[in-house]
Amino acid sequence: MNPLRYLSGHLYQVSKAGVFIIALLIILLVFPREGRFKYEYRQGKPWMHEDLIAPYDFPVLKSKEELMLQRNRLLSSRPLYFRLDPTVYPSRREIIVQGFLDFLGLQPADTLRNNQPMVNLVRDVIEIADTIYNRGIIQVVPEISDLPPDAVIHLVVNNKSRPVPLNHFFTILTADEYITRKLKVFPREIRPQLKLALEMGLTHNILFDRQLTEKSTEELLSSLPEYQGMIQQGERVIAQGELVTPERFQVLESLKAEAEARAQNPKARLAILLGQFILISLAMLVLALFLYIFRPAVFADNRKVGFIILIIVLMTTITSFVVSNRPWALYAIPLCLVPIIIRMFFDTRLALYIHIITMILTGFLVPNSFEFVFLQLIAGLIAIFSVANLHRRQQFITTALYVFLAYSGVYVGLYLVQEGRLGGMRFFNFALFGSASALLLLAYPTITILEKLFGFVTDITLLELSDTNHPILRDISSKAPGTFHHSLQVANLAEEVIRRIGGNPLLVRTGAMYHDMGKIDNAMYFIENQYTGYNPHEELSPVESAAIIVSHVSNGIEKARKLGLPSQIIDFIRTHHGTRRVEYFYQKSLKLGNNTLPDDGCFSYRGPIPFSRETAILMMADSVEAATRSLSKPDENSINALVDNIIDSLMATHQFDNAPLSLKDISIARKVFKSRLLHIYHIRIPYPSS
Repeated sequence: MNPLRYLSGHLYQVSKAGVFIIALLIILLVFPREGRFKYEYRQGKPWMHEDLIAPYDFPVLKSKEELMLQRNRLLSSRPLYFRLDPTVYPSRREIIVQGFLDFLGLQPADTLRNNQPMVNLVRDVIEIADTIYNRGIIQVVPEISDLPPDAVIHLVVNNKSRPVPLNHFFTILTADEYITRKLKVFPREIRPQLKLALEMGLTHNILFDRQLTEKSTEELLSSLPEYQGMIQQGERVIAQGELVTPERFQVLESLKAEAEARAQNPKARLAILLGQFILISLAMLVLALFLYIFRPAVFADNRKVGFIILIIVLMTTITSFVVSNRPWALYAIPLCLVPIIIRMFFDTRLALYIHIITMILTGFLVPNSFEFVFLQLIAGLIAIFSVANLHRRQQFITTALYVFLAYSGVYVGLYLVQEGRLGGMRFFNFALFGSASALLLLAYPTITILEKLFGFVTDITLLELSDTNHPILRDISSKAPGTFHHSLQVANLAEEVIRRIGGNPLLVRTGAMYHDMGKIDNAMYFIENQYTGYNPHEELSPVESAAIIVSHVSNGIEKARKLGLPSQIIDFIRTHHGTRRVEYFYQKSLKLGNNTLPDDGCFSYRGPIPFSRETAILMMADSVEAATRSLSKPDENSINALVDNIIDSLMATHQFDNAPLSLKDISIARKVFKSRLLHIYHIRIPYPSS
């Protein structure tokens, strides 16, 4: 077998497999390579597994609380280093002397040689400054602001440190007080000048050495032991049914840390990678099988498969990123966007299944995976229920509120089960739940963007398009009122049938509203719009008339594309007549043709024939509704016969060969059409005459 020829012949299937493989590799790439401890346990709860025997020696770690307590004690008694700056005082001394002379109005120091009293005065002032700076003026920093006066700091002088009590030093404030006391022996008239001169020279010469202090602190912290004992290989860690006390819990946490650390070697990492590959492959396989068995139409469309895979991969990647970088924000991830988006584009059952697959994958990424999956599963179900019958975009606000209540309720319930009390609950989690719920409001713009990117159509768009106040429908109503009324009747008939046999009622209703929009430009050539009695076909040949009638399909397609209608709606325009003949003008041409057969191509629609339940039912509804208008006396027998004849004719001309309709579906359609048409024409049982 030629591989290239095989690939070219099965390109669609190969590309589908490629989508799954690419998704598998991306998810595998974002998965962490750390090993996972295989036991689940809770402090204060019984050990639910078999007796746990230590598989190897491992140290027992101190608890975070104990480590924090010891760390705080160490920090409270850590050495604080201050350094003497010998260059400060000489410069400040000159400032003091010069300031004193300036205040007295004296010349430089050489003018004091013959003024011994003034020399003595200067010497006394300098002696006060010497005393202050010899003891030192310490820099007041936050590290010493709360220490008692007799607390000891380490003073570094000439790269040698010695312990000195804090009250040995001056501060700027105590130095100023010392100056005030010493100046009391000086003459009153010169005290202010002397005080100002000394205060100008005050500054710190004992400076905090932050770098040396932090280095010393780091050395102390690094010497703080993280362990409080050892467990030997073969020793029983905990017995089955034994209560997980705080001490046992710490031993289990230590074993978990040791097991995850041992999983970091290359051999273990390779085994973890293989295990993750198997698990993700199985998840992708189960997803593919579900689509293949239960949603074959979705599985057959690579665009839809790619869309579903993209949603799963994006949410898994976002979760992995948050867990790795901002684990505290885990519950702010709007995971309920997944079922909401899938529900908008597909159905409730598929939305639930995709949500479960996403939860399975993200469950491998998060701590406390059972609680996480349970919480997200309940919230996702609530989200699906709230958007099951979405008719207004404002319902997203209600959905966000319901999801928040679901998150909060499950969280409170789990907390009560695990802790047995309400005290100690982290109310910050409720803020995270609120953030995740609020982000669900992004569903509407996200859905709009995805509609454009993938060419899908949601119920929201269909609701907007089927609104009779929509500009396009108002244009049809004003230019071709008969056609508009016909479309309304067809929409009612087709919608009722689809509700009975299964399908998308909103899609078929919207398609019915637009299926004849190509008649706008030549409205008077169609009988439902001929209210004046004038028929322009009387002036045309059968071929010309047939061409105008047939062209309403191509005109409708062109107009719909210009107006930006979704391709799903255009499909109803393309297929509602299939490949049938315009029988009336064909027969008229046959009568005028002098026994020569007219060309079928001039009287036939170009197709294609319907290929879905919705398009097939629309063809039936369109045909029977139009035909009943030609009945001169619509009664029960004539309507029943007409419906049967038209549907039999459509089947005989193979119009339903590509549509997934069963004979039971067609039988139900017959009954619905007959019943609805009888109600439209008000067929009643005749009253007996008096």
